[in-house]
Amino acid sequence: MAVEISRRHFTVEEYDKMGEAGILAEDDRVELIDGEIIEMSPIGSHHAACVTRLNMLLTRLADHNLIVTVQNPIRLNDDSEPQPDLALLKFRTDFYSDQLPTPSDILLVVEVADSSIEYDRMFKVPRYARDGIPEVWLVDLSRDTIEGYSRPLTAGYQVTWQKKRGDALIVPGLSGASVLVTDILGATVAG
Repeated sequence: MAVEISRRHFTVEEYDKMGEAGILAEDDRVELIDGEIIEMSPIGSHHAACVTRLNMLLTRLADHNLIVTVQNPIRLNDDSEPQPDLALLKFRTDFYSDQLPTPSDILLVVEVADSSIEYDRMFKVPRYARDGIPEVWLVDLSRDTIEGYSRPLTAGYQVTWQKKRGDALIVPGLSGASVLVTDILGATVAG
């Protein structure tokens, strides 16, 4: 006998109301992707350090022309509100206090991953492409590399690349400014 499982999809509005009602706590590590509430992996020290380095590097470069946001939600559409590790946003004087950033506000999304790399690569990156996020960096801590995706189409990104230590990345929206992969990844971990 086959068991039929019923799934309930949520809108961003319903998801946000769950937070307001206390069903989802502020410190719950969840995000809404394609109408499903997805539990995110815990953040380890290597992951946290990488996000902190990225924040410092990009904030210095962005100066007062762009906004760097860390582990805050972005609204892709009516059923997806992910929380990327970092997003580089067009500057707004209200710092997006009236509404979350949407794809037209976003220049770059960065996901840092170790145990979640396949999920990020197979589900989140295609979701970002479908909604027109212009560029995504996927920092693969387990392989010590950064994958890049740009020129989004509904079916995925037209341009993909991979960088390793010693390579540089051009930061979108910053007139050719670059960061070194080594500076993002930090010192090599003895293993």
